[in-house]
Amino acid sequence: MNARADAPALPRAFWALWVCQLVNRLGSFVQPFLVLYLTQDRHLSAGTAGAVAAAVGAGSVVSQLVGGWLSDRAGRRRTMLIGFFGTAAALILLGSARSMVTIWVAAFVVGLMGDLFRPAVQATVADLLQPRERVRAYGLLFWAINLGFSISTVSAGVLASIGYNLLFWINAGTSVVAALVILRMVPETRPVLDEGPRRPLLPVALRDTTFLLMILLQIGYATIYFQGYSTLPLAMADDGLPSSTYGLVIALNGVVIVLVQPFVNRRLSLLDRPKLLATSMLIVGVGFGLGAIVHSWWGYGLSVVVWTIGEIGFAAVIGAVFADLAPVDLRGGYMGLAGSMSFGLGSVIGPLLGTNTLEHAGRTTVWLACAVLGAILFAAQLALAPALHARARAAAAVPAPSPS
Repeated sequence: MNARADAPALPRAFWALWVCQLVNRLGSFVQPFLVLYLTQDRHLSAGTAGAVAAAVGAGSVVSQLVGGWLSDRAGRRRTMLIGFFGTAAALILLGSARSMVTIWVAAFVVGLMGDLFRPAVQATVADLLQPRERVRAYGLLFWAINLGFSISTVSAGVLASIGYNLLFWINAGTSVVAALVILRMVPETRPVLDEGPRRPLLPVALRDTTFLLMILLQIGYATIYFQGYSTLPLAMADDGLPSSTYGLVIALNGVVIVLVQPFVNRRLSLLDRPKLLATSMLIVGVGFGLGAIVHSWWGYGLSVVVWTIGEIGFAAVIGAVFADLAPVDLRGGYMGLAGSMSFGLGSVIGPLLGTNTLEHAGRTTVWLACAVLGAILFAAQLALAPALHARARAAAAVPAPSPS
């Protein structure tokens, strides 16, 4: 079968979303350099700067919940515009803030506005495309994010040497550009429903056993994944490798995604989604598990390459799986709840478990635990496959409502 020939063309509105993701990531300068800015330019203590960064994280956790709710109530397009324009304003406020109260408030609002668009984008893709087309579309968005972030991490260091204020203004400018693309090229896609007012999200989601189990599995995946940004640099330091080596090794993650994703994305869209998801989780666990037997830079580099391959498969299919699970009238809310609960909690649980296990039980235990957890997730995801297939068939059988 020729995947390229059989794949239908994606609509213009999707490519506008793709451009938004790329532009938004190209300008993502502030968050990676926020602590350095606060300590070097604002002369705050490391502890205070870390707490301000945590305020951004707290806003991000709330952001996807609010974004999902807004996209179902106010509309996908309006939510994205609020998020992008709001992010630009919050970044300018944070970059010009002098008092600690203003810095705290601006940091939280940056986090709150910064992820508001994510569930709206995911819901829009699900609105625009048939189920069989979504894996390819979500994979392309994932590639755009990583392409933009790879470029921004290189250029941000150069721009920071000129002046931190420049980072805030360019980051805000790219948010405005993304908003203008939405304003010009993306129509409202929120379905029009005939059965009356929209249902509240939580009562429906909390009774959805398959959805809740998927969130639980995704928390497990995120727990493994975030070892790459918490436990891995500490383990490499214990092996006598400098922080610059960690930077080069972790950069392989973005390089592999940018180089590999375009060539495998169409093929991934043809595979069984639950099996691909299960296999991807296993590969990520095995990739981190290699840390138990490596001590050199190239060994850690191999580990990163392996778990990045798993990440590519996971990222391509997870959005499509949750789109199949989401009721049409609660699509944005489901996407927001999934993102907030899974990666939000995973970003807290993963670093806490990993670093404490490293301190008290040693590096071998950490990496073997990642491999074991990956195997458990693999088995659990396969066990959940029949339920996911049934939900996918039911979703495909429902005629798409017209957009509002």
